[in-house]
Amino acid sequence: MEINYIGHSTVELVDGDTRILIDPFLKPNNPAAELTAEDVNPTHVLMTHAHADHSADAIAVGKRTGASFVAQSELAHVLTHNGLEDVADPNLGGTVEFDWGWVKLVQAFHTSTWPGSADAPFSPIPGEVIGSAAGLVVNVGGTTVYHLGDTCLFGDLRLIAERTPVDVALIPIGGHYTMDRHDAAVAADFIGAGTVIPVHYNTFPPIETDAEAFKSEVESQTSSKVVVLAPGESHSL
Repeated sequence: MEINYIGHSTVELVDGDTRILIDPFLKPNNPAAELTAEDVNPTHVLMTHAHADHSADAIAVGKRTGASFVAQSELAHVLTHNGLEDVADPNLGGTVEFDWGWVKLVQAFHTSTWPGSADAPFSPIPGEVIGSAAGLVVNVGGTTVYHLGDTCLFGDLRLIAERTPVDVALIPIGGHYTMDRHDAAVAADFIGAGTVIPVHYNTFPPIETDAEAFKSEVESQTSSKVVVLAPGESHSL
């Protein structure tokens, strides 16, 4: 399997003909991304929550490609309302199965608002509060990838990993809107994945942080190996 880091929290998992896009936030909406909604061709799109920096290009990608979507129930119905036809709508704890494996929605501590305007994309005043944010445990061809979404540190990260041992953990480290790199190092210890890839950092000034310092802290305190990817780079398993 190949993990392509598009930028911010947007990641693509590729295994044979299966191309799984997580949290589509692409150029020009995403200042870190090199790819636009016209450049990606996913077979499946998975979403952790409704915030603009995780969903801005979801409708455009879905309408162009006809990809199968998985999103938390309320968000799934918003996607359907906006014209997408193939949308699975689990809630937290729910699992959706595919021929390539499965995806399970798990707990994340964060908020979720579908943007209502370009001027205030994170505000519930012009937007709409949409259910709960989630993490995604994805099994692709026997490899388990845990995308934590946007979350703070919480103890049941350990329980989630105990229930399904994790090969690769995609962990937010930027702070301010999610856990910072110090809490993220604790999260890495809780999860115990063989490989950790930091996400959700350095896209905007409030979430600037030192990914190499995170790598050093995790690798000195845990058995995990940290792979720091720049947008556009890939990691093969």
